[in-house]
Amino acid sequence: MNTKKITTVGMLCAMAVIVNLMIHFPVIPSVSFLKYDPKDIIIVIGGFIFGPLISLIMSAITSVLEIVYRGGTILDVLMNMISTCTFAMIAAYFYKKMHTKMGAVIGLSLGLAACTISMIIWNYVIDPIYFQMPRSAVVAMLPAIALFNIIKCGLNMAVTLFLYKPIVTILRNTNLVEKHDETSSVSRDILVLASFILVTAVVLILSFQQII
Repeated sequence: MNTKKITTVGMLCAMAVIVNLMIHFPVIPSVSFLKYDPKDIIIVIGGFIFGPLISLIMSAITSVLEIVYRGGTILDVLMNMISTCTFAMIAAYFYKKMHTKMGAVIGLSLGLAACTISMIIWNYVIDPIYFQMPRSAVVAMLPAIALFNIIKCGLNMAVTLFLYKPIVTILRNTNLVEKHDETSSVSRDILVLASFILVTAVVLILSFQQII
């Protein structure tokens, strides 16, 4: 990577760490060990700009840093990276192949589906080891695990659709991203879709937290 690209990726990693520190909370009480954080938004944006490999690199950096300031084990890093990479790399890969607004939506949707399925599988495998619990107890939690990942990825998908254009524009104006890396303006129908997903995810989270 050239110096400009390294600088930009470093800045995006720093942004991901900061939002992870600022926003980190459980969503569904029955699986309170699963906590929402918005760092995947920044990692997806990095992948949209530079490709899926950058999403992998950013995921590795932020996952390792997270156990430094929040604690954890190598299994936490593994699960964190699997979740983030499945969502972000698939979204970035598809967007690279179909570099349009619809490509972004389809890529993020595929990332959501793949992340949800992969985390069901990996929680089924890892949780009995990590939490020292019978596998039957993990099976009982799988619907809640699936719902958590749908809500988390749906929220991240919606916010990504809102923030990608402004962030890329700022990076372009500071000469950190080339003009050809910029996507076209976000159309109103995409913003309506993002708004619907965002509101739905927020309502579900508030309901689970018994705020509404």
